[in-house]
Amino acid sequence: MLVLEYKVKAKPQQYKAIDEAIKTVQFIRNKAIRYWMDAPKDAKINRFALNKYSTELRNEFAFVKDLNSMAVQAATERAWLAIARFYDNCKSKKPGKKGFPRFQKNNRSVEYKTSGWKLHSTKRRITITDKKGIGELKLLGKWDIHTYSVKSIKRVRLVRRADGYYCQFSVDAECVDIQSPTGQEIGLDVGLEYFYTDSNGHHEPNPKFLRKAESSIKHAQRCIYKKIKGSSGRRKARSQYSRKHLRVSRQRTEHAKRLARHVCKFNDLVAYEDLRVANLLKNHCLAKSIADASWYQFRQWLEHFAKKLGRLAIAVPPQYTSQECSQCKVIVKKSLSTRTHVCLCGLILQRDWNAAINILLKAKSRDGQSRSNATGVGASTLLGASLVEQVLTMNVESHAL
Repeated sequence: MLVLEYKVKAKPQQYKAIDEAIKTVQFIRNKAIRYWMDAPKDAKINRFALNKYSTELRNEFAFVKDLNSMAVQAATERAWLAIARFYDNCKSKKPGKKGFPRFQKNNRSVEYKTSGWKLHSTKRRITITDKKGIGELKLLGKWDIHTYSVKSIKRVRLVRRADGYYCQFSVDAECVDIQSPTGQEIGLDVGLEYFYTDSNGHHEPNPKFLRKAESSIKHAQRCIYKKIKGSSGRRKARSQYSRKHLRVSRQRTEHAKRLARHVCKFNDLVAYEDLRVANLLKNHCLAKSIADASWYQFRQWLEHFAKKLGRLAIAVPPQYTSQECSQCKVIVKKSLSTRTHVCLCGLILQRDWNAAINILLKAKSRDGQSRSNATGVGASTLLGASLVEQVLTMNVESHAL
């Protein structure tokens, strides 16, 4: 699947209609979650039962009936995805919280399947044909949706962000660009001092996007509480605050995508640590810096481009990669503040460089093969705004930048 995204230009009343459709999707999803919670223990609630319940909602509520029937089904599918994820975590005995489904408070998108929309012949306009009153929307962007047939478009999604509204198309197309072998191999050790250090000794600087924008974000946040609740000034202040966070998010995505593509393009094998970032975020002293580094997003893009470019991406266990000497394999204990690896065998290296070499050696010995796939696909979530049917594939390159 390939996701193409356009900026939407419309009239104010059309934006209000999109907001109404988004609120309806949130209502349907929450009602489906409540239906699952209140169901008797002996009742079998699955995806088909929730789809059947969506029909009852259409008959009961007029504003639900105004939404396209397939969009209503897509809303219940979102509820079922949350329920199924909770069941899977319980069956696999995932440690900690299992992710019990929660009610949604700030939904930002409405999704249509193969009906409820009509693409203009020029493919620069789209008409939403349900009874919400959205009508014809102008599409702004340079993506090549016009090169694909309408039948290959499987889903259409309207997304609300801080800087406006967007339309996403999920196109049934392969996104593969097999590159010729380079004969190069690389190990990556991510960190806070440097974004990553590779096994060749290169240190990629940590951009620290949130830290650089933090003072401006805090100023925008203070401006919100200086305005009267419910006033237009407060809404504008909230919009400015949201835009600053959105800019940081886009900077992180573009940075991770650019580096991941470069690494995968010039190396046949890419080895990286199989980090559990959620556990690392429990360290309250470093949580903000770890989140700002966006390691998991970088890993997702590595796996995606490894699949797209025909490379091998291997995740290795991170245990002792910093303590073990890459030359003599002796464990040299050192604290986190010690940034130089000094071994009795005479090897003196920067700590992260030594770890990157160990990561590459473990990957080459296939110690980390159990945590990766030969094609580089190892993550179960998508980047950016993913569509419901694409949750279990990484063969998507989102243009949501």
